[in-house]
Amino acid sequence: MTATQCVIGLLVSGVVAATSSVCGGPDLEPVLHALPPTTSQAVIVHAPTAATTYATLETFEKVDGDWHPVFPAMVARIGENGFSDHHRESEPSTPTGTYGFGDTLYGLEPDPGTHYPYHVLAVDDWWNANPSTPGYNTFHHGADPGGASEALWQVTPQYAYFAFITYNVPPVPGAGSAIFLHANGSDDTSGCVSLARPDLLRVLRWLDPTRSPRIVLGPDDELA
Repeated sequence: MTATQCVIGLLVSGVVAATSSVCGGPDLEPVLHALPPTTSQAVIVHAPTAATTYATLETFEKVDGDWHPVFPAMVARIGENGFSDHHRESEPSTPTGTYGFGDTLYGLEPDPGTHYPYHVLAVDDWWNANPSTPGYNTFHHGADPGGASEALWQVTPQYAYFAFITYNVPPVPGAGSAIFLHANGSDDTSGCVSLARPDLLRVLRWLDPTRSPRIVLGPDDELA
């Protein structure tokens, strides 16, 4: 049984997967304790190999100096090319590393009750994916910034709700843009992390900017 099959089985059976060790994953304690001391919420997205498009997403919070699991392990989708240590613009891979979340959450649907400022997407809301522009890898309202910029208001159901993962911030031209935590589409992603809509809402409502949340992305062997 693969780690992903294990997680799916746990969710179907209603068993709470408290830690990765339930499904034979890595010991995440060292990863959690390596986070900044001001961080008390953590999302870890990991997979048995870098080449898979399925991953496990786990949530943790720090209470009185100790890390504890929050929700059952969730099945996530990642990039078509899996995880990459060298993600580039327009490559369908999910960048490895530890990142924060943007200051604003976005979505086609109204605010579901988050702790963050929330922006309901409108016509001419873009994510600038043009490396030759000053606003590369930022939200933009107005004319198309060019390049591979995304018309955010047209991406459904994925952008019903999403959080910006602060990969390539401050931006290096060509290193990649628009890495989000968003709702599942029909398959893998172009580099983002996606969840079933109920799981995504659970995570987005839980995240709190006052707790300096971080997201860690990578295959099990790198996390270990």
